[in-house]
Amino acid sequence: MQSPKGTFDILPYGADEPWKQAFLWQHLEKVIRETATDYGYGEIRTPIYERTELFSRGVGDSSDIVMKEMFTFLDRGERSISLRPEGTASVMRAFIENKMAQERPIHKFFYLGPMFRYERPQSGRYRQFYQFGIEAIGSPAAAQDAETIDLLWEICRRLGLKGLKLDINSVGDSASRLAYRESLQNYLRPYFDDLSQDSKTRFEKNPLRILDSKDPKDRKLLEGAPSILDSLSAEAKEHFDEVKTLLDKIQVPYTVNDRIVRGLDYYCKTVYEISADVLGAQNALGGGGRFDGLISSLGGPELPAVGFAAGIERILQTMLAQQAPIPAQRGPLLYLLPLGDDAKRTCFTLASHARHKGIAVEINLHAKKIQTGLQMASKLNARFCAIVGSEEISKGVVQLKDLESRQQEEVPIDSLIDLCLKRKESL
Repeated sequence: MQSPKGTFDILPYGADEPWKQAFLWQHLEKVIRETATDYGYGEIRTPIYERTELFSRGVGDSSDIVMKEMFTFLDRGERSISLRPEGTASVMRAFIENKMAQERPIHKFFYLGPMFRYERPQSGRYRQFYQFGIEAIGSPAAAQDAETIDLLWEICRRLGLKGLKLDINSVGDSASRLAYRESLQNYLRPYFDDLSQDSKTRFEKNPLRILDSKDPKDRKLLEGAPSILDSLSAEAKEHFDEVKTLLDKIQVPYTVNDRIVRGLDYYCKTVYEISADVLGAQNALGGGGRFDGLISSLGGPELPAVGFAAGIERILQTMLAQQAPIPAQRGPLLYLLPLGDDAKRTCFTLASHARHKGIAVEINLHAKKIQTGLQMASKLNARFCAIVGSEEISKGVVQLKDLESRQQEEVPIDSLIDLCLKRKESL
């Protein structure tokens, strides 16, 4: 039996690639949680599947995600269900369903979890992949846009990532997009027969999606396309200028890229993307933007919102490629090495009592040789090893070896747990 195509296991040890080690994920998730909390965001957890209509209405039925990539099936009640391809629509559904708008004027959430898209697996792109993201609801201010960008940038900084690029753009308000839609269609109409089939489909329905095309011929044709920045309304331009001003003030470097539109239909005004220079074609770490009309389109109140999503796998791969500082994998504080049946019973009791006191303990119940046991203790990255044999049992002691300094001392069994607690505090 093998895992389904486009999926992978995250293991405590023995992973075939370094980024699939669980302790790396735990480190990254710890940084994410701490940073999001510092910025005032609280965790939200939603189901991994929803009614398909949520994504067709929320993500956009002309997006690649809805048109090609969703895992969709009928449940036993003949209802169309889809595994979530992204997190924002689910968060908005939860916000509306739980009537959270009544709780406070501004709402700030973060989430972590698996997403699912049926696409061709390749390096940095999987059918089950993991994202973290944030959503800020209730403020139309450019400062809220800049805060989300700063939060993603700060997470990358705390992780020790370097050589990152932040691209920002504005896709304007509805008036801006209406004006740009006509301008873009007028430009592309003479080249219509040369467009990819997907872009031909989008030409009338949502021509801005053509800017997101990966087809080489489309990309070539788009080189001379008009800029959406030339179609911004006065209000949308003022908003974008303020975002840039605030980023300048907090010294977050950026590049204005008028081809950044993001792959989801709900964006308006600010859009952005952070990429790394070490991942090849799949180099985007995360991105997002503003989506003021999404909540009302799903039946909720008319509230502005902005947020981002970022890929866990790509960030981990970037950390390893750049040799970013990563804490050593934590092992047990104490490794118990009993020799003989009586010693095994004694050590089992010791291990239980120590664990109840908050001491991480591993016990080798199959040890036959001290040297082999010490090698296993070192492999597990244990700090101390307590050797217990028949002679130690009769004397009521253990031989405690510091695996870092290599020093060994005789310690009364009754004092071992208290000693480990003191050593734990000093480490």
